[in-house]
Amino acid sequence: MSEDPEPPRNPWWRLNPARIVLLIMGALLALYIASALLGGLGNYQALREASDAAKATSAN
Repeated sequence: MSEDPEPPRNPWWRLNPARIVLLIMGALLALYIASALLGGLGNYQALREASDAAKATSAN
């Protein structure tokens, strides 16, 4: 008996250097968009300073 031939692999799922670069760029883009939607670090610092100022004003 002979072995069954292996079916051809789907070339769309193979990772080559170009696809790896595209995956990395996509992940960085998603991270950048999420950071922008959440306000980024600058807005967080401004919010924290405003909160500290409000606490200091209400304590006096």
